Amino acid sequence: METTHRNEQQRSADQRRRELLEAADRVVLRDGPQASMNAIAAEAGITKPILYRHFGDKGGLYRALAKRHTDALLTALQSALDAPADRRRRVEATLDTYLAAIEARPQVYRFLMHPSEDTGGGQQPEQGFDTGRHSAPVLRRMGEELARVIAQRVDLGPNSEVLARVWGHGIVGMMHAAGDWWLGERPCSREDLVRALADLLWGRLEQVDDKVDGPGF
Repeated sequence: METTHRNEQQRSADQRRRELLEAADRVVLRDGPQASMNAIAAEAGITKPILYRHFGDKGGLYRALAKRHTDALLTALQSALDAPADRRRRVEATLDTYLAAIEARPQVYRFLMHPSEDTGGGQQPEQGFDTGRHSAPVLRRMGEELARVIAQRVDLGPNSEVLARVWGHGIVGMMHAAGDWWLGERPCSREDLVRALADLLWGRLEQVDDKVDGPGF
């Protein structure tokens, strides 16, 4: 009976946490980097102390939102890599998946990757949502995940594990920097950017062989 009660309490807490994250998402979609704990608590119909109780502090809420969106993005990128197409098309599809995600939800992207720059009226952003400090782990995680995929799929020869990490972090860095610039200026279409980035990557990617007994790249 006691174990069942604890399990029910945990399920209830997990459900409440999901509901709070969904409320936070709605605020972030509306306010972007200017999203505040006050606004998120109001959206959820609770007080700030209850929000703190679930996430510890503002950094804890940020990390929970970052994990939520990074998980979804990595799943989408994995699907693009696994698509039944030739290597060049899968490279382009993977790049396009990332760019489409930040284009579809630019406020979420800015919240995750950019410190708040202007809250209006000369007010300072709420202390604690230091997104510049917290965004590095998001990129680091994506780089490591891509490195793992590369190591599984292509034969990079001697020192392949290190080279896979070089490639993984390098590709993520390229996607992030190019995507950030493109989202802010829109100097070309998404299709043109995908093609240009794929061209940049393609020389070495075209040459490497698939890893024996691997899923292929």
